[in-house]
Amino acid sequence: MSIEIRVQRPDESDAVLRVIGDAFGAEGASVVAVWSDVVARGLDRAQLVAVEADADDEVVGHVGLSHGWLDARRSLVDVLVLSPLSVAPSRQREGVGGALLAAAVAEADRLGAPVVVLEGDPGYYGRHGWSPAADLGIEPPTRRVPRPAFRAVPLASYESWMTGRVIYRDVWWEHDSTGLRDPLLARLEAGLGNRPATGEGVTGG
Repeated sequence: MSIEIRVQRPDESDAVLRVIGDAFGAEGASVVAVWSDVVARGLDRAQLVAVEADADDEVVGHVGLSHGWLDARRSLVDVLVLSPLSVAPSRQREGVGGALLAAAVAEADRLGAPVVVLEGDPGYYGRHGWSPAADLGIEPPTRRVPRPAFRAVPLASYESWMTGRVIYRDVWWEHDSTGLRDPLLARLEAGLGNRPATGEGVTGG
């Protein structure tokens, strides 16, 4: 069946939340909760879905873009945060996630954002054109995000002075959905071969 990427319709909210929950497995409920709160507070800027074009537009994937800031020396800059990216388990490893990522970057550019950022697997997002945010002088919102995992794509309105720390909206902090915590953080840092965010020895796990 063919996949179409388009803007989410209002009547697809329940289907989208099911896909998010299924895609994240054991963490699904918490991801659904935070994204629902992002939307309820009006912080989402775009939601795109992947649908089965030959199956009554069944939703099989979703990506969300929400508001954040970049705390640059010159001024506070509005940026977009990409999260979550979700693909139904039955359609994973078929290119649906990559298609959603490409569409999200195009939509962020259309919206006039200078840069879009995310936290995620360096290997996966690197293959899809996402560079380390540090290459642009952009820092993650917390030291609990391993630097290789904080990724960014500069867009048409990006300017070289736009460097500094990304600031997430309160909703992400209230749900404790920013970065990782030990022992998972320590294991991930060890796997990436970089030092812990604290600069201390790896502990836990």
